[in-house]
Amino acid sequence: MAKSTAENTFLRLKTVLDVLTEGVWSGDALNAGQVLAEATARVPFNEHEAELLSGGIPRGHKTLTSATAKLVKAGWLVKGRSGWTITDEGMRATVAFPDAVSFASALDAGTPIPADVQVPTAPEGFVRKTTAVPETAVAATDTKKTPAKKTPAKKAAAAVGKAAKVLEDAVEPVVKAVRKGKAPAKTEEAAAPALAESFEGPDVETHPQPEAVAVAGDFNTILGAPENWAPQYDEAQMEFDFLDQIWKKSAELPAGFYTFKIALNRSWDENYGAFGAFDGPNHELHHAGGTVTIRYNHSTRDITIN
Repeated sequence: MAKSTAENTFLRLKTVLDVLTEGVWSGDALNAGQVLAEATARVPFNEHEAELLSGGIPRGHKTLTSATAKLVKAGWLVKGRSGWTITDEGMRATVAFPDAVSFASALDAGTPIPADVQVPTAPEGFVRKTTAVPETAVAATDTKKTPAKKTPAKKAAAAVGKAAKVLEDAVEPVVKAVRKGKAPAKTEEAAAPALAESFEGPDVETHPQPEAVAVAGDFNTILGAPENWAPQYDEAQMEFDFLDQIWKKSAELPAGFYTFKIALNRSWDENYGAFGAFDGPNHELHHAGGTVTIRYNHSTRDITIN
């Protein structure tokens, strides 16, 4: 098993696709909680990842759940109310990028799957095997006494099944904010430091997020919206980065002086201006022209522009 949180997380993301692919082959459907439980059973938590955070959820499980947004963005996984579904592209990805390094680099860089890679079919004699504790078994342990000594990894494994559903419900509104897009290609060597940095920063307690965040100001029409200062339009919406827990909006703007506010849930009912003040004065942007990126941290109301 890989030692770093970054490597472990990408191994589990690959395993999520493997588990879903096996489900297609066998015709057995697993819900999101069972898929995550199986992924963490096959790639167990290290001691750091097994530590339980608030709500009894293992640190590694929160990291994995948030990171599955990468699979959605890549078009390899679809999350719906009825469960998770792997796409043909997701199944092809398990073949095109069979090892952890190539899979991690491709997922992070948005590397397209080679056209000659076919959707994998079940090997002869395939029988689906799972190693995770069934949800019913996890629930049963709630009413039975457990041994006095229990390793952190075993405690985490017992909590995963119950935590999965709770965490999925918490982040479901934010999943809607993930939009498909491709990042510039990177070499494996260049991507490696970025991959490690993505998962080895401070562990994030998922902060409740709004369903939508808009940059509403006097430049919305430049972005293609019908009018300015209108947070209801798609053109004004920011995208949520699960790993950074930051809302982001990049755009090409002509040189000039602009003003804007951050508006939540496509209305002005809750908005934040300069210094994160509720219904405060406008943010100001003196722009030299070209690409500008605006970032909004909902937990602190901070805005950064570059």
